[in-house]
Amino acid sequence: MEENTYIYVDERILKIIDEKMPPMEELQDLAEFFKVFGDETRLKILYVLLSSEMCVYDIAAVLGMSQSAISHQLRVLKQMDLVKNRREGKTVFYSLADDHIVTILSQGLDHIEEG
Repeated sequence: MEENTYIYVDERILKIIDEKMPPMEELQDLAEFFKVFGDETRLKILYVLLSSEMCVYDIAAVLGMSQSAISHQLRVLKQMDLVKNRREGKTVFYSLADDHIVTILSQGLDHIEEG
């Protein structure tokens, strides 16, 4: 006859977990944030913008994609505050929103390369 194994979680551990667990709304926002990094095109755009501020036309040329495809992905990146833009005449230039984006990409790549 097989014996059942029960695991007892210490109340102190449960308290620590409870204190560290972000509220559900923040977890949902974090999940949405990381979903943005789940698209190869968006990652390519972010890597292009690591090197230089660029307009849609230039990003499309560098990546060999249509301007409409790039514009669509830039909208998603902008909604998630990963890129910012500035207007110069009729041209809109895009750049990374802040240094956190560089850190996220760098640490993600480091993690992949270690594996």
